[in-house]
Amino acid sequence: MKNLDIYCVTDKKLDFLEKTNLKLVGVGKEKFSEKYLRCDTKKNINYKEKYYSELAFHYWYWQNILPNEKQDWIGFCQKRRFWINPEKDKNLITSENLNEFLLLEIDDKLSKSESFICSPVNLTGVKKMKMIKRGWKNLIKDPNIFFNNQKHTIALHFDMHHGYNNLNKAINLLDSENKRDFFDFVNNKTYFNPHIMCISRPDILEKWFKSLFSWLERCESEFGFNKLNGYDTQRLYAYLAERYLSYWFQKYTKFREIPWTLIQI
Repeated sequence: MKNLDIYCVTDKKLDFLEKTNLKLVGVGKEKFSEKYLRCDTKKNINYKEKYYSELAFHYWYWQNILPNEKQDWIGFCQKRRFWINPEKDKNLITSENLNEFLLLEIDDKLSKSESFICSPVNLTGVKKMKMIKRGWKNLIKDPNIFFNNQKHTIALHFDMHHGYNNLNKAINLLDSENKRDFFDFVNNKTYFNPHIMCISRPDILEKWFKSLFSWLERCESEFGFNKLNGYDTQRLYAYLAERYLSYWFQKYTKFREIPWTLIQI
């Protein structure tokens, strides 16, 4: 019997997904068959899905499934982004053979870690014109950003793409145990582990979700929903969670970064 369940969140019915061994979750307005779990029953925040993205399912899982979870390992991915077995060549993957490459079990070698997060994305080397257009407030504050790649941090990237100073405002709402450390993390790291994807044991996931959702609930008092729109801010809570995931799993678990792949659909 396999020791890992991966939940894949999608807002579209996709034939190639239905051929995999993933546990499928349907979100959004489309009607899904019984092959897909839904997160609009029991205790849920489905009405926030527009702003929380796949976190609406993560919350539902935390509240309704995790308390009675029997599986050894649980993971989360999304309709175009998937966990790949580290021993497989991901350059050979297509939507048709995807299931052959998926990480579907945690073997003895992998089980030495407590959690798995995505291989990171590098934020350095921002194009100068984009920095002038989207990061001019940061440049006024620190002109060296223009010349020094080591200043192309998570904080700069967030300011440029998801609203200037929004990340700082959110960090100020964190609990005292994490506020300073997370601030230092985003202002010094030039990479993060993307896509709100993680794999871990149920007891660690319980701690992760409790920390995450208590913080995001406080963030709602600062940002609300009415003024969140467009690519930059509509899914602000998901963008915040994505950065916090990198920090939290690195601080609190014995983590390992493993491959993931993007399937164009």
